[in-house]
Amino acid sequence: MEMSVRNSLPDGKADGLGSRNGDTTDITVSLSHPGKRMSPIEGGSLYRLRDRKFLLEDKRRLCACALGAALLGILLMILHAELCPAVYLPGSIYALCINCLISFSTGCLLILIIAFHYKDIRLFIIDHNQVDWRIAMTTNRVLCISLELLVCALHPVGIYLGPLTSATNSSSSSTLLPVPTPLCLCSSPMEAWLELELLLSALMFLRLYLVHRAILLHSKVLLSASYRSIGSLNNINFTFRFVLKVLMNKYPARTLLVFIMLFWFTSAWMLRLCERQAQVETGGMGTALWLIAITFLTVGYGDVSPSTTCGKVVCLFAGVMGVACTAMLVAVVTKKLALNKGEKHVHFFMMDIQISKEIRNAAANVLRECWLLHRTIQARDKHSEHRRHQRCLLEAIRIFRHLRLKQRKLRDYTSEMVDLSKMQMIMCDLSANWNNSYRELEQRIISMEQKLDELGQSFQSTSELLSQALQRRHLVHR
Repeated sequence: MEMSVRNSLPDGKADGLGSRNGDTTDITVSLSHPGKRMSPIEGGSLYRLRDRKFLLEDKRRLCACALGAALLGILLMILHAELCPAVYLPGSIYALCINCLISFSTGCLLILIIAFHYKDIRLFIIDHNQVDWRIAMTTNRVLCISLELLVCALHPVGIYLGPLTSATNSSSSSTLLPVPTPLCLCSSPMEAWLELELLLSALMFLRLYLVHRAILLHSKVLLSASYRSIGSLNNINFTFRFVLKVLMNKYPARTLLVFIMLFWFTSAWMLRLCERQAQVETGGMGTALWLIAITFLTVGYGDVSPSTTCGKVVCLFAGVMGVACTAMLVAVVTKKLALNKGEKHVHFFMMDIQISKEIRNAAANVLRECWLLHRTIQARDKHSEHRRHQRCLLEAIRIFRHLRLKQRKLRDYTSEMVDLSKMQMIMCDLSANWNNSYRELEQRIISMEQKLDELGQSFQSTSELLSQALQRRHLVHR
C-alpha cells in the first residue's frame, strides 16, 4: 500500500524531494513491509463491501459445517457408548473404527474452527482498514481461539492410550501384558480408563456452544440490511444476546420448549452414562429422564437419587437450570396473560360503568334509610326499629364511600395509562399549532416588509413630485 504525493515545482528534473528547473515529482511512501505482496482486499477500497459480503458468507458456511462436524462426533460418541458393552468389546476392531471416526470428525472440526477464525481476522482487517494481520491478534482473541480449540479437541482417546481388555485377557494369555498406571484413585487400571472415557465423552457436549454462533450468523436480524443500518445508527451490537432477546420476544414459548426438551434429553443421557457403570437404578434411560424432570422442576420426590459424583453434578446443574427456566417461563406466561392497551381500555371502561351503577344504588339506599329513620323518629315508640335503621344507614353510607373510593382509584389508574399518550397528542398538536402560527407570522412579516417598501417608494415619488412642483412655482413667481 502506497501513498503518492505530486509536487509542482519550476522548470527542471526531479532530484530528491524536488527539482530546481521543475516538473512534477512523485513521492511514494510505503505503508506496508518491503517485499510484501498486496492482496486484492488491501489494494482498493471500492471492493471492500463486496469482499466483506463474501467473507460473511464464508463464515456462515464454515460455522454450519463446524456445527455439523461437532454433532456428528457427538452422535458417534453416543453410538459407541450404547453399543460398546452390549454389542462389541471395548478392545475390538469395531470400537477402534468408531473411535477413529470420532477422531477424524474432531480433526475436521479443528480445521473448520481455524478457517473460521482466519475469515474473522480478514473481516477485522477490512472493517478497520488495517494492513498487518498481527494487529488483530490481541490477547483476548488468542485466548478465545486457544480455549475453543481445546474444547473442540476433547474426545474419547482411551482406546489409543491403553488397552481396556488387558485385565480380561490376562487369564487366557500365558504372558501378562504391561498394565498402565491408574489415572485416578480406582481399584483397577481398567476402571481408570473407563472413567477417563466417561469424562471425555461427557465433555464432548461442550461443543454445543457452536449452536449460538450458528443461530447468530443465520438469523434474519444479521442478514437484514435494514436491521444493520438502524442498529448502527443506534449503536447496537448484533450479538447472540440481542438475537436471543428478539427470539424470546417473537417466539417465547417455542424457544423455551425447544431448549427445555434438548436440555432434558441431554442431561438424562449424561446421567445414564454416569450411573451405568455403577449398576444402579438410575442407569436406565426412563429413570434418568424421570430424575432429571423432577430435579429440573424443583419437585424432588426423593424416590430416586444419583449415587455417583458425576450423576450428582449433572442433577445439580439440572436444578440450577430448572430454576432459571422456571423464572423465564413465569415471565413469558405473565406477558401472555397480560391485557394489551385496547383490552385494558375496554375492561376499565366497563368496570367504571358498573361501579357508577353501584354508586347510584348505594346513594338510593342511603336516601331510603334516611327516610325510614325519619319515619321511626316521628313514631317515637319503636326504639329497636330506630336503632336498626340507624345501623342500616351507617352501613349504606360506608358502602357508598367505599364505592366512591374504588371509582377514584380506578380513574386514577386509567388516567395514568392514558396520560402519556394524551400528553404526546397534546404536544404534537401544540407543535403543529406553533409551526402554523410561525409560518403565518413569517408571511405577515414578509407582507409588511413589502408594504413598507411600497410606502417608501411612494414617499420617495411623492417627495420628488413635490420638489418638482415647488421648483415650477418658484420659476413662475420669478
